[in-house]
Amino acid sequence: MHIFPIHSLDTAPEKSRPALQALQSAFGFVPNIAAAMSTSPVLIDSLVGLFDNVHGGSFSEREIQTLLLTNAVTNRAEWAVAFHSFLALQQGIDADDVEAIRSGRTPKDPKLAALSRLAKTLIEKRGRISGEDRGMFLIEGFGPEHLLEVVAVVAASTITNYTASLTEPPLEAEFRPHAWSAGGA
Repeated sequence: MHIFPIHSLDTAPEKSRPALQALQSAFGFVPNIAAAMSTSPVLIDSLVGLFDNVHGGSFSEREIQTLLLTNAVTNRAEWAVAFHSFLALQQGIDADDVEAIRSGRTPKDPKLAALSRLAKTLIEKRGRISGEDRGMFLIEGFGPEHLLEVVAVVAASTITNYTASLTEPPLEAEFRPHAWSAGGA
């Protein structure tokens, strides 16, 4: 039973509409997860503000999508895995690397592997990473500021991942080829 409506710009609460309009401008459409999330203006505004900061940070879009896809898989968020698989491929991440992340492995690209490994470790260890975990990340040429920026990306995706699990939005047609099941992970 779905209790969360998939809002449009016309049906969303008034306070959620600016955030949905921002997402419409960014993606060319309002993703179903955001449409469901817009039931809470506080939640949708929090997500949009945090994602604006994340996408304006020092990571490339390829690096951000690596983090977001890793987070979705680690959190077993089926809608988000399909969405970020689609976006990762659009950003030019190698299909084998996307499949590796979807299967719980690291990408072959060393920098993307370091990002993916750190994000997965942060989630699995609930932020309590070891000096060795930090060192494995830093040795790939990232700085301490990047460690903290990964925390922001993990926080942003946790909002989406948890909301997707709670609201169970339908998967858009363009993301269906990338459908993923948490049961298979």
